[in-house]
This record gives sequence, structure tokens and C-alpha cells, in this order.
Amino acid sequence: MIALPNLSACRVLVLGDIMLDRYVFGEVRRISPEAPIPVLRAQRAHCVLGGAGNVATNVMALGATAILVGLVGDDAAGREVRDAVAATQGGVALHAVAEAGRPTTVKTRFMSGSHQLLRLDEEITTHAADDAAHALLAAYAAALPSADIVVLSDYAKGVLSDHVLAGAIAQARAAGKPVIADPKRLDFAAYADVTVLTPNELEVTAATGIAVADDAGAVAAGQAALLASGADAVLVTRSQKGLTLVRRHAPPLHLPTHALEVADVSGAGDTLMASFAVLLASGAGMAEAARIANVAAGLSVAKQGTATVSHAELAAALNPPVAVAEPEEKFVSLADAARIVGAWQADGLRVGFTNGCFDLIHPGHVRLLTQARARCDRLVVALNADASVRRLKGATRPIQNEQARAAVMSGMASADLVVLFDDDTPLAAITRLQPDMLFKGADWGSIEQIVGHEVVLARGGEVALLDFADGHSTTRLIEKAAT
Repeated sequence: MIALPNLSACRVLVLGDIMLDRYVFGEVRRISPEAPIPVLRAQRAHCVLGGAGNVATNVMALGATAILVGLVGDDAAGREVRDAVAATQGGVALHAVAEAGRPTTVKTRFMSGSHQLLRLDEEITTHAADDAAHALLAAYAAALPSADIVVLSDYAKGVLSDHVLAGAIAQARAAGKPVIADPKRLDFAAYADVTVLTPNELEVTAATGIAVADDAGAVAAGQAALLASGADAVLVTRSQKGLTLVRRHAPPLHLPTHALEVADVSGAGDTLMASFAVLLASGAGMAEAARIANVAAGLSVAKQGTATVSHAELAAALNPPVAVAEPEEKFVSLADAARIVGAWQADGLRVGFTNGCFDLIHPGHVRLLTQARARCDRLVVALNADASVRRLKGATRPIQNEQARAAVMSGMASADLVVLFDDDTPLAAITRLQPDMLFKGADWGSIEQIVGHEVVLARGGEVALLDFADGHSTTRLIEKAAT
């Protein structure tokens, strides 16, 4: 279970190429007699914000506020952009700069059912003139103090010239605001000192010369992009292969795609950027923000056309109904557990791990298990086998044998899998299962003292100390029963 926080207090400043995405829907019943092309009989049309505008509307859909800065022409399409922003009723605040003679960028897609027949692009891609660039930076500077984070949405349509890009990054860094840049240039040095760079696999390959054919290639390309840009992290989007997060001072993190079906990839990158930015603005760490953004992108590609993902949709996707296994199905061998855990992780689920003797279940155990399960998607509980308990606790323990303890633990709703281990520590089990999260009670003192922490941290996972209810212990229960 992943709790999606209330994001209404978050404010994201989006600077970039605003577009109007127009869709013309109709039906095709014949081929033109003039040329071998289908004749589309138009039935309806609608427009939505695209490019940087789509990032902004995705920010709004998640419950946050977006401040949108970019170029909009003094034309009919520009008025449609303003109307679309006005319809958000304050969810998106537009600071539009007009450049004489420059039209609003429009992409028109002609659709028959779910099939795209043709796309017509109306645009000018030259960089904004000096006076327009100065006006863009002035609008950006005025909005920056009220923003929590900045997104630079570069579609190479003229807004993010060298002057505007460098000025925007410098102002944000001076104000202590993190900056996320979605790059289009081959020279990543142009995005010097951004916080996070988010190229797709084609962009990072073109910029670094390193092919992203597998996880190792993604890491190598991401590391080269780090050096070129001076960013703190690079988030490589890899289409059906998911995401790879490369950070300066942490192991790389690979996240499999979370898309259940693909209807249209248009705008999925904007959804990912928006959700990643909003989660960072809310205080989430990069790994957590990337995981949630990955889920949001998976929801976006299941929709037709340029689409947004709402806070409610994302919250529901993060907490899908869980088919509760029967208790007798939860207690498995370590080999079977490794297979099941691998399948869960392939589906994008975060697997947690905790361990102990759990001889007589008491409120302290229940509290720890409940907290652990709330922080992951599936929880594996490893029990010391009887021989292991005797070596640790003495000849009179355990009170209940391993089969009885496993049966009790399997009946706990918080435990998704139960396994036994014979060693004095669970290190071999942790190494075999490769969980994403490792939990122990706060009485352990520090993360460095938790057995297996190196294994989990090395794969980009998380180790956490959880509250342990004071005044409860198996030893005290046994002593009280003996009096």
C-alpha cells in the first residue's frame, strides 16, 4: 500500500513550449478518386493543451497548482490556449508572451476511431527574438518565488534558447528551487546544473553515443549524461522497458513499465514529468517520486490522445484490490518465494522483508508488521527455524514449533509470504529474495546494524527502522506465564 499525499499545496512552475493539440474525429468510408488516400468525413473536433501546457494540466489533475510560462501567438489558436487555461479555474496560471508574427504551435491529428491518419504541424521553431526572450525571463522571475519546483519542458519550438535556458536555471538555483529538465538538445551541457535531467532512451543515446539496449547501457548512458550536465540525477525513460534512475551518490534504480495496456503514447512523458515534479515538491525522495511517476505514465498510455491522470486515479492504481491468499498458500519454500517475489517485482510491485522468531505474537509484533505492510506492496516475513531459535534463545525455546509459528503468521493479513530460514541470520534469505525494502524494529538502533542492509541498499532499495510498541516482549509473556 502506497499512500499518495494530498498535493494541493504544491506549486510547479513550468517554462517551455506551449502547444495546442487539436483532434479531428470522423469516419472513413471510401478512398479519394484524386489520390490513393482515405477520405475522412469530419464529425467532431476538440482541443487540449499540449507540450508544456500538457505538463501543466497534468500537474493540475494531481491536485497541485501549475504556473505556465511560454509563447502564445496573437491568433485564433492562441485564444484557444487562453480559453483552455481559463477553463482550469485557477488550476493553471498562464503567463503568455506574444512575439510579433509568431503563430501558436498547433498539432492537428486526424482520427478515424482510434487510428491516427495524419498529423499536421503548424509551427515556427526558431528561437524567440531578444525582446520576447527578455519578456519570458521577466515573467518567469516574477512567478519563481511562489513556486516549489521548476520544470523546463523543451520541445525545441523556440522558447528555451541558450539565453532563456541558462537564465532560468541560474535564477532557480539562486532561489534554492530544484529544476527538472526534459531535454531536446544533443549537448546536455546546455542544461548545466539542473537537478534532474529526464531524457528518453533515444535522446540519451544520441547525446552520449552509448546505446541503451539493456539496464547496463541505461546506467552507462545515464552516468555519461550526469557528467555532461552536472545534474544531480538522470531519469532515463525507456518506453516499454520502464525507467532507470541514475544518481550521483546512490545505486541505480530500474523500474519496469507499469502500463497494463497501450492505447496512445502521446503525452505520456508529460504525465511522468508532472507527477515526478509534484511528488518531489511534496517532499518525496527521488526514488519514491520515480516509482509513483512510473505508475502515472502507465495510466496515461492506456488513454487515447493527450491525456491527464487525476489524483484519484493514481491513488487507486497505487493501491489496487489485493487478492488475499489463503493462509496455507502463504507458507512456501525459499525457492518458491524467490520465484513469487521475482514475479511481483516484474509487475512493478515493491516487496518488503522482515524477520524474527515470532514465537508468541503480541501487540509489538502486530504494530511492526502493520507498519511494514503499509510501506510496501507485498511483505515477506522470514521466521527463524526451530534450530535457529534454540541457538539464539536457549534450549527452552521456541514455545511453538516452526510449523505452528508459520501457521499463525500465515493467518496475519499483513504477511503476504512466510518462509523459514535455518541460519542464525536472514542474510542468505535476503540475498536470495533481493527485496526492495527491509524493515526492523527501532530497537535495533541503526540501519547499519540490520543484517542484510548492504544487499538491499546495493540494489537501490530502502532500509527502515519502524516503531516498536514498548512494554511487549515474548520473554516477558513467558516469564509472566511461569509465575
